[in-house]
Parts: sequence; C-alpha cells; structure tokens
Amino acid sequence: MSEIKFKRVAGNDSLPLPGYATAGAAGMDLRAFLPDGPLVFETGQISLISTGFCVEIPRGTEMQIRPRSGLALKHGFLIPNAPGTVDEDYRGVVMVGLYYIGAEPFTISHGDRIAQAVVADVRRFACVEVTELSESGRGAGGFGSTGLK
Repeated sequence: MSEIKFKRVAGNDSLPLPGYATAGAAGMDLRAFLPDGPLVFETGQISLISTGFCVEIPRGTEMQIRPRSGLALKHGFLIPNAPGTVDEDYRGVVMVGLYYIGAEPFTISHGDRIAQAVVADVRRFACVEVTELSESGRGAGGFGSTGLK
C-alpha cells in the first residue's frame, strides 16, 4: 500500500491525522485547524481554512479536495474551485476554500470535518497543435446541447 505523508504545522498537536471514516471510503476527512477560535460564516463568505498539515503524496498522483456531502447539502458549504488539486510536488499546508451559501450564520470550529481528500492517479499527455480535429457525432455542441432526457 502506498503512503501519504503528513507533517503537522507548528501548534497542531491536537488534530488527528486525516483518515478514512470507513473501510470503503474513497475520501479521507480533512479537519479545520483554527487554533485562534471558531470562524463564523455569513452568507456569501469565502474563507481559506488550514487543515494543519503539510503533505507529500506519491509520485504520479494528485490529491483532490472535494466537498463533504453533508456539509454541502445540509448546511450550504461549497468548495469554489472543486475539486481543488494538490500536485505531487507540493509540500505546503493543505488549505480548503469554503464558500457559504446558507441563509443563517454558521460556525466552523477547530477540528470540524470540512472537506474530503481523494488521491487519484494522474496521466500526462504531450500537447500537440493541429489544424484539423477528427469528426464526431457530437461535434462542437456543449453546455446542454444533449438535452435533459
């Protein structure tokens, strides 16, 4: 099994390592590192929240930062750049951008699970300029061109 290495930031001696909630979970939970106290979100607010950990992921992978379904559907939190991408050569603090669309103020506290991280293989391709593209049944249709049904 491959390893993901996490390094605690200064002051983070209380949060558990990111990890999988169940044996079949695809994403590992990321928690809010808020040592100075809770963060109260107002409607329309976007904040960048530290997870309290730096990361080293295996070569040939990326870490995708995705919303937690409960936080999104029950409380109105989105990740504005979802999925966020952590590249294999990044060694800094994993941060989570949260955008709040709920109606009432909502508090995120130190240690709350705020996102999930999924590590996935990455394929790289050579970029080639051409003058023509092959034909397809769809062509250039996009943004709803195939309809709803």
